[in-house]
Amino acid sequence: MILKSFSKINLSLRINKKLKNGLHDIQSYFCLINLYDKIMIKKAKGKKDKVKFVGEFANDVKIKNNSVLKVLSLLRKNKILSNYYSIIVQKKIPVFAGLGGGTSNAYSLLRYFNKGKFKKDLNNMFFKEIGSDFELFKHNQGFLENLKDVNNFKKQFKLNFLLVYPYIKCSTKMIYSKVDKYSLKSKLNSKNLKNKKKFIKFLSFNRNDLQQIVEKKAPIIKELTSELAQKEGCYFSRLTGSGSVCFGLFSSKRSARAALYEMKLKYPKFWFIVTKTI
Repeated sequence: MILKSFSKINLSLRINKKLKNGLHDIQSYFCLINLYDKIMIKKAKGKKDKVKFVGEFANDVKIKNNSVLKVLSLLRKNKILSNYYSIIVQKKIPVFAGLGGGTSNAYSLLRYFNKGKFKKDLNNMFFKEIGSDFELFKHNQGFLENLKDVNNFKKQFKLNFLLVYPYIKCSTKMIYSKVDKYSLKSKLNSKNLKNKKKFIKFLSFNRNDLQQIVEKKAPIIKELTSELAQKEGCYFSRLTGSGSVCFGLFSSKRSARAALYEMKLKYPKFWFIVTKTI
């Protein structure tokens, strides 16, 4: 069996407050994109799971403490798994970059082994052990109202992106520890979702509250988002999640590819990809 484990982009990100459990309550407009890890699964002969990561970003994954091992352990504790498996993950999604690759891997495996069922107690356990963005991967596009509630978009927008990764690892825990300002909560306004033009205009006036924090750690982020924003066909550019992947939202795949060519000439050592919503 081969699974596609899709990545996500935070189109906006508001930090509302710090909760008693140490997490931050956040709101985000987000979408899944067609950049994905491949997860290959087959039954193992012995009585031990075998997990291997391959691909460009495999060396960035912790061998003894990763989301795949965690999900297998949780599934066994809940008696969902009885057999043992050999799992190979081809890492195409940058690690520690704000794209949610590890959480997506865990979500994809849970969905496969539990046949698409998400019971509340099990879901809460995964939220606690795997990550607070676990809920996002159940939806192609939506609005994260708070850490656990997602409003799914009935109308799906076709969006084109250029992503750039400057190979800077960002610890989500560390970035959030620097938060000292909070945004007011907002409500989902259906008027902003009537059509693509209105939605993009609305997003352009939003922001990622973590971006300035990441820019202090890595000034290249500000430079990259500025470069992206100036490219023809780019509506706006921003950091996704806690970074360090930056994205530009473009009017078409063609304009995104043209920007890719120009950006690669200026930043030949960085990672780039043109991608779109799934």
